[in-house]
Parts: sequence; structure tokens; C-alpha cells
Amino acid sequence: MNDFYEKIAYCLCLRIDADCVQQREGRGYGDIKDFMIQGGDPDSKNAAPGMMLGEGDRPYKVPAEFRIADGIFHRRGVLAAAREGDDVNPERASSAMQFYIVWGQVFDDEWLDRIQARLDMYTDSTVKLTQEMRKVYKTIGGTPHLDGQYTVFGEVISGLDVVDAIQKVPTDSLDRPLQDVRILKAYLK
Repeated sequence: MNDFYEKIAYCLCLRIDADCVQQREGRGYGDIKDFMIQGGDPDSKNAAPGMMLGEGDRPYKVPAEFRIADGIFHRRGVLAAAREGDDVNPERASSAMQFYIVWGQVFDDEWLDRIQARLDMYTDSTVKLTQEMRKVYKTIGGTPHLDGQYTVFGEVISGLDVVDAIQKVPTDSLDRPLQDVRILKAYLK
């Protein structure tokens, strides 16, 4: 499904070639095994060990855009915009800088039914896991509980094995890698 975003010409698509991601000595940013890896905090570049990250941003937000009907959802390998919680950001506006790459996990029907109940509660029943989405979540994996709540804007098109390796690196109690993990190159196509 590498043509995922080519079907939607009007959608801005940042595509990262994860083969260009390399590890360097030092401290990094968010990395939660079987969930996601997060980056984009401008404070992370020179962060001291143990420093809490995730608050650095531009002074503006990007309006939320949910495109589930167009087949854009939180399957493994997509890029999505981080944001503040609903209690301070009920519009679900996205960070202007911070993003995450979904790893997630594979789910069975019982778990997907539970997640659907949660989505119904948090989205006033506006987000429904379609049969196509359920098939993807049961075979490829992802983070379905984020659908309709966080903006997806791109996809890793090669090097998903590198994303897997990054999401498995040892982390501290703040989910920061013990050694920096840096994106050295990203391509916009």
C-alpha cells in the first residue's frame, strides 16, 4: 500500500526514508516500545540526560484534520502530529513541530471491539473502525485508539525495520532513549 497518499493528491505528505535514520551518542527523545517513537521537540537537540521533553514548540498550533474516510488512520508506519491533551486543547489542534511515528501492535477482534467502545466515548461515536481498518490492525498493526483524535500527515515508505529497531532501544523512566536517536535526513516527496 505504498501508494496510500498518492490517492489523495491534496494532502500534504511528509515521507521519511527511515534508512537515513542513524543512532548517535548522547540523549534522545520519546520512544515507547510497541507504541511509537516521537520527535520534533526543539529542546531535544541538546537536552541533558534526564531532562523532561515534549513541551517545546512554536507559539501556534495547526488545526486538526482527520481523514479516516480517505483511508488515513494510525496504522504502523504513519507519521502523526503530537498535541496537548483534550483538557487544554479540546479542538485537538496539532503541535507545529512535534510528531510521532506509529509502531503499535497487532490486535484481535476482541481488542478492536474494546477500542471501538473507547473511540465511541472519546469521539461521540464519529469514528468507526471499518472492516478495512480492522484488517490492517489485525495484520500490520498500529494504534487504533488514536484514530479521529490525532492528525496523521505522512508515512514511512522505506526502512520500517529501522523504526522497529528504534522503538526497541533501551529507555529511561521518561521513555527517552539512553542514547540519542537522530533523524539525519528526511525527504518530502
